[in-house]
Amino acid sequence: MTFKTSKKPQGLIIDVDTVASSIACTQKENGEIPWSVGEKTDPWDMVESIMGLTIGGLVKEARKGFEWLLNEQLPNGSWYASYINGIPEDRTMDTNMSTYLAVGALHHYTITGDRDYLAKLWPAVKAGIDFAMRMQAPDGEIHWAQSPEGKTDPMALLTGSSSVFMSTKCAITIAGILGHDCDEWMPRIILLGDSLKNRRHSYNVTKSRFSMDWFYPILAGALTGEEAQKRLHKYWKKFVVEGMGIRCVSDQPWVTIAESAEFVLALHAMGNVNQAEIVFNWIHGRTYDDGSYWCGFTFPDMVIWPEDKLTWTNAVVLMAADALYGLTPASNFFTHDFWRSRNLCW
Repeated sequence: MTFKTSKKPQGLIIDVDTVASSIACTQKENGEIPWSVGEKTDPWDMVESIMGLTIGGLVKEARKGFEWLLNEQLPNGSWYASYINGIPEDRTMDTNMSTYLAVGALHHYTITGDRDYLAKLWPAVKAGIDFAMRMQAPDGEIHWAQSPEGKTDPMALLTGSSSVFMSTKCAITIAGILGHDCDEWMPRIILLGDSLKNRRHSYNVTKSRFSMDWFYPILAGALTGEEAQKRLHKYWKKFVVEGMGIRCVSDQPWVTIAESAEFVLALHAMGNVNQAEIVFNWIHGRTYDDGSYWCGFTFPDMVIWPEDKLTWTNAVVLMAADALYGLTPASNFFTHDFWRSRNLCW
């Protein structure tokens, strides 16, 4: 099964086929998609890579990736935090990583329309969400991980819990499509959303130097409307390097392509399309000779660092391009209006 856009959208400034192929070329025969050749694999970034493959029309390769994830899921619904050559490297069980399959599954369905394949993914999606919901604190935040010995780490991460929020919205939507009951998740996601809005003291403040902590609550749809605009403006100068992109962390002169592309998605999600286009224009030419994207670069010396060709970086650039140019039926997947129409935007 393949999916292709019917024509090249007007103004498209990246080569979608080339970027998607760079992900597929890194994928192993068994479906696993590491960060880059010889590097580790983690479940969250692998789902991101699968989404990039789907946008690029490489549905067969995307499904090989899903199959690898299904085979590696643990009995408690989680995945290990990382693998090298299919062997667990870090046996921590991360709630964020264990729920993101729901986002990839709904994204894949939105593009392909294949309900049967969505149904195939559903048991793993449900198990991953249930794993995270068992680790929700009374005030709504999600404890970030469980140790290999089964001990819950009580720390909560704003970025991770925001991603779990997005994943749970996707899982609830999937349940509705397939006719499954998920009533037990609704009060939990409402409590989680309220925590992300109103109880930021519940989250690890040392992570606030990361740009993802700034915009992920917006990208996930936990903050919308005026609240999203206020958060956007409050930290703009802290993370945005005009004409270049988004810092990974506020205290280092390092712009990363993945965070910049995700920020494009966040701007587009809240309706700031012109700003999204401007930021995308800053990064779209940061490519190697083969058309794949840099991981990042330092400034003002403009040194590419690191030099790895990362699958998930290329994937999120495709996701940003889809949002701006309407490459697939999932182009509005992260928009607050999309989720508002499904009564999952508060």
